[in-house]
Amino acid sequence: MLVNGIWQENWQPVQNKDEDGRFVRQTSSFRHQIGDPDFPAEAGRYHLYVAYICPWASRTLMARTLKGLENVISVTVVNPKLTDQGWQFGGFEDAEPDPFDDTTYMHEIYSRADPEFTGRATVPVLWDKKNRTIVNNESADILRMLNHAFDDFTSDADALDLYPEHLQNDIDALNSETYESLNNGVYKAGFATTQLAYEEAYQHVFSTLDQLEKQLSDGRTYLLGEDFTESDIRVFVTLIRFDLPYHGLFKCNRNTLKEMHNLHAYMKRALDLPGVRSTVFPDHIKAGYYSVKALNPTGIVPVGPLNL
Repeated sequence: MLVNGIWQENWQPVQNKDEDGRFVRQTSSFRHQIGDPDFPAEAGRYHLYVAYICPWASRTLMARTLKGLENVISVTVVNPKLTDQGWQFGGFEDAEPDPFDDTTYMHEIYSRADPEFTGRATVPVLWDKKNRTIVNNESADILRMLNHAFDDFTSDADALDLYPEHLQNDIDALNSETYESLNNGVYKAGFATTQLAYEEAYQHVFSTLDQLEKQLSDGRTYLLGEDFTESDIRVFVTLIRFDLPYHGLFKCNRNTLKEMHNLHAYMKRALDLPGVRSTVFPDHIKAGYYSVKALNPTGIVPVGPLNL
């Protein structure tokens, strides 16, 4: 991690843990908003740093695609394999060099934005090319911003509203329910350091999946009805990874997602939305998760599953 802007130690998967061995996620540090005085909405000014392996980064990629912002916000994809210094640029198919500087690691972007930064250099990052600084590194914030902050620069801005007013209370409630138990729950299971912490997280993951499976049993198209919302994005990025690393590597192995017929069909519907498939790279997902030495010291990447 970085301490006062200088890299100090090898990357570790467990960011923090409580006294019972529960995985504790780092809080995002950069929380500016597009529309703040220093960060006005402009086409071509902002850039996303993402990893295809990362569900949090994939939230922002999906929103960018679904909102038609490909020509408004540029993107760089990092190497999915985590090194001893965290995310690295280039060196893997479809991973890219940093387009702005001769930069090797993502932590250098953080030090450039804040020379005294202390913490982990995570993705996604929304970067301001003009001010050469990080606007925001919280995926939930970026997802919400992309919904409307750049509407003036896209012709189909009103075609999809990921946070419609009539569903906002339901979206917020569902986001709250699924974040700790499912989105972060799989990580709590995978990175647990005690049996107690693992089994607790495991139960929460499958309790939530069972709830969502039942919710979809009435024939609705998406989680809250016929509108595709940011809640669907947040759940989809976990579901699309479930059978790839979470079932095996993270020991969330009561059943595969394919065995949950409503959820699996729902995931496929979301995957077939225009542009969404272009944000999903199974080779990056498997290579990235299975590069975590603490969980997979041999580095062997499984061949399957062959179909999502």
